[in-house]
Amino acid sequence: MVTKNGTLSFDVNAYSSSSVSTSINFWTQDRQTARLIFKLTKDGVPLPLAAVTGKLVLVMSDGSRFIRDVTIVDRVNGHAEYVLSDKEVKHYGNVQAELNLYYTNDQSMSVHQFSFKISKSLIDQEIVPITEYYVDEFEALREKINSLYEESIQTIDDLRAKFEDLEKIETKQGAQSKADAALAAAKEYVDPHLGNKKIHVTESDKNKWNNGQIYKLTQDSGTRKLIPDGADLLTLPPGLYYGINNRLLNNPDPSDIGWFNYDISESNSDRKMIIAVASYKNTMWFSTVHGDVFRGWKRVLTDADTVTSWKVPSLSKGWKQYVSSDGIPHTLRYSKDALGVVEIIGSITGGVIGNDVEAFTLLDGFLPMQPMHFIGIASSLGTPGVPQYHRTYIGTDGRVCVQSCSNTVNPNEFITFGFRFKAK
Repeated sequence: MVTKNGTLSFDVNAYSSSSVSTSINFWTQDRQTARLIFKLTKDGVPLPLAAVTGKLVLVMSDGSRFIRDVTIVDRVNGHAEYVLSDKEVKHYGNVQAELNLYYTNDQSMSVHQFSFKISKSLIDQEIVPITEYYVDEFEALREKINSLYEESIQTIDDLRAKFEDLEKIETKQGAQSKADAALAAAKEYVDPHLGNKKIHVTESDKNKWNNGQIYKLTQDSGTRKLIPDGADLLTLPPGLYYGINNRLLNNPDPSDIGWFNYDISESNSDRKMIIAVASYKNTMWFSTVHGDVFRGWKRVLTDADTVTSWKVPSLSKGWKQYVSSDGIPHTLRYSKDALGVVEIIGSITGGVIGNDVEAFTLLDGFLPMQPMHFIGIASSLGTPGVPQYHRTYIGTDGRVCVQSCSNTVNPNEFITFGFRFKAK
């Protein structure tokens, strides 16, 4: 198996630096190939790893935490290794790590703390990892709990069966005693009960029920209450509701004609909170009313919103997609993320350069708020050793024009884009 190896040699003592900053660098595309190799010594000789389990603690830059076993590859010479999982390697940034050893005689030891880096590969530029936590022992704990649960259920069933057998055993004397006691209790209860005007209810029970909360948040069946068309969401009392969104006043998305669920809660000081969820689109908004002032709707973004789709424009004025000498295409394309930021990447070649000559045009929804200029990388062909650049204009109508290039020998050999701007 082909791997990228980061070798670490640690001498186990009480004098080493508390943490070592290494030059190890992996990439988010190093799946199943990012391997840490540990060579452990003590007092200058290999540290035996018999009757020991090694665990590596990884704390990622985004707060994610992983604790997993390392693999002991040579217990005599103190060699171990650890291959980063697909989930771990996608958390780019600086990684703080610690190698710990656990012996079967309940001894344990922190070998060393160290740090390394995971860089974001170009193909992962638009991917944002989710905070994750994983500990090997969680799975073992779950299995133990499930086992104890099954044993408890079996024990309860056994006891129930035994008590059922005992209840079937009754002596004649015992049966007569029970009958006499029941008759006496019935006589003591019936006579006062006939004259009691508060039959079956004590005074304390009645007061408890009268003081109980009787406001219903749902229908009697437990389902949500339907909001009639034309109702104002801000005036509804606390409860769980549903309705057709665009038929309600002060709705979160007037363009959405689907069914929404609404959760409304309220305090005693003119404060209200409303959570709205589009049933079909599976999207969420929330709003608040503070001091009788509506604070507006806020959309809740999820990891799905970070996924962008790329559009490839039609090129004009002789421009074509650029393919480098190694056969790799540098496809020109553009996208917009959930925050409205447009990004243009890729390279083109062979077209006309001029102040008002469009190379391509962006679609509506991807237009800048005002005319903009960008400086980018251009080909240095014919001007060896001198970096070249181009100036590009993007208008509010979406036209993208390569206005000039510093390479006067081969100005249109290739023009590279790597621009970001806020769409209007």
